[in-house]
Amino acid sequence: MHSSTRIRLIEPGDAAPIAVHRARDVEAFRWWEPTQPAEFFTPDGQAERIDKLLAGHRAGTVWPGVVLADDQVIGQVTVGGILPQLHLRRGSVGYWIASVAQNQGHAGRAVGLVLRVMTDELGLHRAEVSTHLENLPSQGVLRRNGFSAYGVAHSSIFLDEHWRDGLLWERILGD
Repeated sequence: MHSSTRIRLIEPGDAAPIAVHRARDVEAFRWWEPTQPAEFFTPDGQAERIDKLLAGHRAGTVWPGVVLADDQVIGQVTVGGILPQLHLRRGSVGYWIASVAQNQGHAGRAVGLVLRVMTDELGLHRAEVSTHLENLPSQGVLRRNGFSAYGVAHSSIFLDEHWRDGLLWERILGD
């Protein structure tokens, strides 16, 4: 039996468990994410990051969530770059799951849950995601959640001393 997956808005108290996961998984995420300063991997660094995310939430530009399995924080799912204007109504989804909780369906369930938040709570019309061309597990998560690939963003993120391409994904919400 797999553990249940829930999401909720991030809270200041999530800093410590997130720091533990990120410090342990630094090598696992190195290929997919930009290099972070040492303080990123500490509870204080995460607390500062959470404060900024919650300020963005109050401003309406971000919905920062945590992913829970059996009430333990195992990752994050965030809607960023929210454009709430009536003629745009879109947001960009990002997520990560700690290595200890991967390959159990949590990412797919978390993305499905955040799509409901985007539709029901945020009133958005369109969800967008960018993945690495090589990130096949993440692409599977998106396909299973009704996303379609629609293009390549060439040289879109600087990682590991190189500019890398991103595969762009979209889903119209409410479909």
